[in-house]
Amino acid sequence: MAEDSDNLNRRGFLQYAGATGAAVTSFALAGCSGGDEDDLEDGEDGEDGEDGGDTTDGEDGSDGSDGSDGSDGSDGEDGDDGEDGSDEPFEITMTQRQDPTTLDPHDHRETTTDNVILHAYEGILWRGPDGGIIESLATEWEQLAPDRHKFTIREGVEFHDGTELTPSDCAFSVRRVVDPDVGDLESPQRDQLAGIVDAEVVEDENAIIVHSDGTNPLVFQEIASYCSVVSEEWINNNANEDIATDINGTGPYQLSEYTEGESTLFERFDNYWGELPDATQVEIIAAGEDSTRVGQLESGETDIVSAVPPADAGRIEGSDDLYVADEGSTRILFLPMRYDVEPFSSVEFRQAMNYAIDLDQIINEILSGFGQPTAQPTLPSFFGHNPDLDPYPYDPEQAEQLVENSGHAGAEIEIEYPAGRYLLNDEIVQAAAGFIDELDNVSCEAVSRDFGTLAGELLDGDITTQPPFYNIGWGNTTFDASQTMLPWLTEGTSQTHYVSDEMEQLMSDQASEADADTREQLLQDANQLAHEDAVWVFLNQEFLVYGINERIDWEPRPDEFFLAQGMERSE
Repeated sequence: MAEDSDNLNRRGFLQYAGATGAAVTSFALAGCSGGDEDDLEDGEDGEDGEDGGDTTDGEDGSDGSDGSDGSDGSDGEDGDDGEDGSDEPFEITMTQRQDPTTLDPHDHRETTTDNVILHAYEGILWRGPDGGIIESLATEWEQLAPDRHKFTIREGVEFHDGTELTPSDCAFSVRRVVDPDVGDLESPQRDQLAGIVDAEVVEDENAIIVHSDGTNPLVFQEIASYCSVVSEEWINNNANEDIATDINGTGPYQLSEYTEGESTLFERFDNYWGELPDATQVEIIAAGEDSTRVGQLESGETDIVSAVPPADAGRIEGSDDLYVADEGSTRILFLPMRYDVEPFSSVEFRQAMNYAIDLDQIINEILSGFGQPTAQPTLPSFFGHNPDLDPYPYDPEQAEQLVENSGHAGAEIEIEYPAGRYLLNDEIVQAAAGFIDELDNVSCEAVSRDFGTLAGELLDGDITTQPPFYNIGWGNTTFDASQTMLPWLTEGTSQTHYVSDEMEQLMSDQASEADADTREQLLQDANQLAHEDAVWVFLNQEFLVYGINERIDWEPRPDEFFLAQGMERSE
């Protein structure tokens, strides 16, 4: 792949996909000699990673002053729609891989759920398409002290139930995420606001102050990426089960109908504070199988689909009324291994699993080249990336020797994976299992799982409920290394699967380090440790590939947000 492959030329993409797509199916099956084909189903970063924009934004907390460019709409798009043709209905149907697991914006960790509820909920800040921090429900933000950050809240904003947004709602929303005693919820998003401990209303000002536990260089980045704003009164007056099936936000769309496991229907919110989007009605449905999503697009059942397999892109582009759009994402795919159970308690065994897999072949033949191999938890465009680390090479002889050294020769292992959750992840994991199974002293098979069930096991805070070896993807829209390593590689977070004293010290030191250069070195050291300890089998950066009806004009975002408020009616 060319080094700028996260901004692919569409024609080049299609030429390449057409030339290599035929190899995908045969390789995916042939590479799985150790797996059970009854478990096969149809089916989240990499070396170039330039999609993240400027990785230095906000390290000193002083950025955001340029955020006034977002005042035209919280979606970060140009927002000039909604004026011409707004009297004519413009209805859009969207298909993604998974249905939302809840409508409570603070009680999940899935991008597919965000892709539904962020039509109706908004954050205090937001990010533009290039990843930069822009306005949303706050119009100004400033650092008052290393542990105090002030946000001026927009006036004249209505919730969908007609009540007015207040600074208290914004402070409550932060507290509901970071404090389990607030709002009757222990939010799985708590570590997404790592270091933030409280929020309070500024008396006699339409503002709040967010408090961190000592110096926190990431407050603006975290607030721009996470923490949707809810109505304090509405949350307190409703049971959790009702919050999970209803929405009361401030966003450009309001919930019209929700059928769990089937569809979510939104209507445009005409009292929205910002520019109205083009689409007057948005229906969001899900289909886990790639062929089903593509078939829905081709038949006209849906207007835009995510996760188009590279092998199908040429056919879509060849249609008179369809086209393909693509973008490198902020998501990495990886195979975590629990450090507390054999054989994965052995560093040598974990290293062997990396040497056993021909990652280049997987990327070239399954992903048609649309992916980049990874060597660490952090992408090159992110603050803290270590440029001195290379991916593990394919070396089955070294893998077998390390297995012998580990004392676990003859191990029988499984890789559990969420069926259809990421682009061709079923085939990727099946191939990885096949490579491991080819070792003389290890047997391995891939076992498909329901994504919602697997995610629940990973996020419950109990390491013993996690599978020993599994596949997951992780998107990080803060463009900072800590927000991938903290939740996965430090003790006490919801999905911890690896703990070491050295990693704990590095991550603790970086979290309180005010000097950007020193902090960057600490994060680079943490990435090196993660690589050497082989905390994961490092896989690939996910590329985002969408099929779109020509009546819609839309450019994908690297953060995977799949939102109708960024879509316009084609001329």
